[in-house]
Amino acid sequence: MDALRASYASSSDSDADASSPHKSRSRDSCSRQTSNPQRSSDPLPPPPLALLAPPPPQSLANYHQTGHGSRVRTFPHVEGNYALHVFIPVIIPPAKRIELVPFMRRVASLVPSLQVVDVDIPLGDLCKDDQKLEQIVLGREFHISLGRTVPIRVHQIDSVVTMLRQKLQSHKRYWIDFSKWEVFVNDERTRSFLSIEVIAGGLSEMARQIQAVNDVYKRHNLPEFYKDPRPHISLAWALGDISFSLKQVVEELKRYNVNYGSSNKSIFACKFSGIECKIGKKSYKICNVQDL
Repeated sequence: MDALRASYASSSDSDADASSPHKSRSRDSCSRQTSNPQRSSDPLPPPPLALLAPPPPQSLANYHQTGHGSRVRTFPHVEGNYALHVFIPVIIPPAKRIELVPFMRRVASLVPSLQVVDVDIPLGDLCKDDQKLEQIVLGREFHISLGRTVPIRVHQIDSVVTMLRQKLQSHKRYWIDFSKWEVFVNDERTRSFLSIEVIAGGLSEMARQIQAVNDVYKRHNLPEFYKDPRPHISLAWALGDISFSLKQVVEELKRYNVNYGSSNKSIFACKFSGIECKIGKKSYKICNVQDL
């Protein structure tokens, strides 16, 4: 409504200026209006209905496409810089999503501060509907990072993409085995993440891919990945360092049900499907995958 009043006020001022090009004439008009109190201004037209109607709420079905709040940059935005992220896309098989639903529901009830990664709504809100939990929380595309998310300048983009493709041009398809629930905390210790880690199948292949990405980063004076990388995907996050309490919850649930994942039992597995690079809002296909 404030914006509406402001627009009417500006319209009235512009009308007055258009009809009164000289100050002396404006003063004459004011004196005539004062001497004739019965004369009134024209009534304002009704406001557009679009201004009065509240915006429609965003449906949960679109959250996984539009929400990106949990991916917080650890570097300030600078004009001309673009965020670089190199990753392996991962999709959880449909049958395994159904198996993970009880675990996620139980974790949400014990740690109500958890939010859904890339959606940034409380995990507990989606646990009221198994279908939404399965589709929105577990049905989206996850990422295994092969390098740090760092800023690059616009003139570096072509060089980075070209060198990544040269280093990672072709890979044979291999199995990635996610077999351990783990809790990670970011470098600033401002967020904790509930994740599933790769500790066996696919680990050696990803170690070589990470080294190739590091080589490209070094050539462009970009910070390398962690010395001891631990490939994983993250499903939920919470503000602050709650790693101790979150780990306690995960360990308790694992003891309660062995299907929730342990060092010798797979939570789920998927085939390596390629490597992608995202720079700003644009995605690049980095490597071709060869079937065995």
